[in-house]
Amino acid sequence: MTHVVVLGAGRVGGAMARDLAPDFQVTVVDKFPAALAQMRALGLATQEADLASSEAVKKAVASADIVVGSVPGFMGFATAKAVLEAGKTLVDISFFDEDCFLLDDLAKAQGLTAIVDCGVAPGCGNIILGDTARSLDTITRFECLVGGLPVVRRWPFNYKAGFSPADVIEEYTRPARYVKDGKVVTFPALSEPELLDFEGVGTLESFNTDGLRSVIHTFPGVPNMKEKTLRYPGHIELMRVFRETGLFSKEAIQVNGQSVVPLEVTSALLFPKWTFTEDEADLTIMRITVEGLNNGKPVTRVVDLLDYYDPITKTTSMARTTGYTCTAVVRLVAEGRFSRKGISPPEYLGQEPGVWEFIRTQLAARNVVYRER
Repeated sequence: MTHVVVLGAGRVGGAMARDLAPDFQVTVVDKFPAALAQMRALGLATQEADLASSEAVKKAVASADIVVGSVPGFMGFATAKAVLEAGKTLVDISFFDEDCFLLDDLAKAQGLTAIVDCGVAPGCGNIILGDTARSLDTITRFECLVGGLPVVRRWPFNYKAGFSPADVIEEYTRPARYVKDGKVVTFPALSEPELLDFEGVGTLESFNTDGLRSVIHTFPGVPNMKEKTLRYPGHIELMRVFRETGLFSKEAIQVNGQSVVPLEVTSALLFPKWTFTEDEADLTIMRITVEGLNNGKPVTRVVDLLDYYDPITKTTSMARTTGYTCTAVVRLVAEGRFSRKGISPPEYLGQEPGVWEFIRTQLAARNVVYRER
């Protein structure tokens, strides 16, 4: 059997390992014994390793045919580099901040397929953009609205994190890059709030985040592109207050003669409150809008997703929508349906005929359903 090594046994990594297990030989690697124990209880092979070490990563993937990267974003680039240096095919969801194409020469030199940002957003939104580009003469606008939320709102945050809370805070501090009238512009994170109504959920607020990532460079001819994150009303203002107070700062300050990093204190206080309890339900909502011209006529494609926690498998919606996109791509690669060498952001997948339909069918089989109009 094809051997898949999953790096990271968190909520999403664990969900991916379980989904792949019937069809592949799967090994899950993490440094936390408790997380690995949960994987072994499900009959999965495990390996304990500190993935912050490049040498440990290379050792962990030595026998792999395909590696799935599911580490926190701040570790993602170094981990991906180590996997490629080890000569292994990579499908990654770590959403690292660095430019993925810095690894392109390495991947090509090794003759490897390396697919990054392979989740829900970035991920499926990019794939839909790439798929739409095949059928339109010109694309004039691309917009991605996306959010992961608890089903039940609880004061004061009205929020919990479906993935690494550290990566969530990055969304609130990293400047957001958009394309407006053909030019790349930068807005502060959490800026330009809008109230929007979504069927089945109600009113949500959107705000600027730096989620366009690779499409800024891979679709240079699209004059208007933006990505905005969705939250329950009131969350934006609270996070703005935290940021402007300095609570997200990485610069050390002196408190009673002690050096303290505000972000570390904030994280220690926030993360337990932002962690879903067992059996607590979450939802993922996304709307992709692509506008363009076909034979001179205006065309608008809207693709909606509304997904919920699965109480039977006890899998969060964020793990389902992110993880099952990634596992669909693993199957795509394993079956030889996508073999482009070098770094491939997900929009490259969408530009290949039949790929989006394959991924969409895989997701629908797991009750992650995209609806199009």
